[in-house]
Parts: sequence; structure tokens; C-alpha cells
Amino acid sequence: MNFLDSNILLYGYSDEDPDKREIAIRLASLPDVCLSSQVVNEVMTNLLRKKLGTEADVRKLVDELYSDYDVLEILQEDIQTASELREEYNFSYWDSLIVATALRCNADILYSEDMQDGLRVRNQLKIRNPFL
Repeated sequence: MNFLDSNILLYGYSDEDPDKREIAIRLASLPDVCLSSQVVNEVMTNLLRKKLGTEADVRKLVDELYSDYDVLEILQEDIQTASELREEYNFSYWDSLIVATALRCNADILYSEDMQDGLRVRNQLKIRNPFL
């Protein structure tokens, strides 16, 4: 299972960096991709903030993300696990919540530009920065 952080999806919707966009589009089309509701919210917030879409575009994209990917809602257990991960790995709050959700969906790889490339979390999840 593959888990995508919001920054990966955002590059797929932006024309700012064509090389990163190509990589992001390839990752978004991998089989067995999992997201969290947090990732969906972060993508929507950034698309609106950067004026890359209208509210109608956002609603359509939300529908597409939920139909194309396994989207996990944030649960109490994820918040508890995120707290443990902050102690174990010194993640930020939001990163720890993404990692906790990726662990719950049994992801093997978490693709993110913002976290330490190559870090293995709890002998299950490997963080990869696909842009290095």
C-alpha cells in the first residue's frame, strides 16, 4: 500500500514545477494508494489559497479523491498513535498524524517531500521523498 502526503498531490495540480508535476502524477496513478481525510483537507485548503480552482472545482476534486483512493477518516486511535510518534520520532503534530494514518492503512511507503527520506517508522513504513 502507498500513502501520499498532500504535497505530492498538490504538485500534480500545479504548473509551477513540471518535473515535480510529472512525478506526482505518476505516484497518484500507482495502484493501492491510500490517503487520509487530513490530506484531502490540506489539498483543498492549498488549492483555494493559491487560487488554483473554484469551489465547484474543489467539490469535484473531493468526489474524485474519495472515489479514486482509499481515504481514511482520522480516528481517536490515530491521534493517540500520533502522540506516541512525536515522542519516538520527533515529528510535528500534523506529520505525526499523517504517519499514524499511513500506519493504520498498512502502507509500506509514505511519499512526502516534507519528512526525512529513508526513515523507517516502526519497522513497517518507509518515508520516501520522490523529488530527491
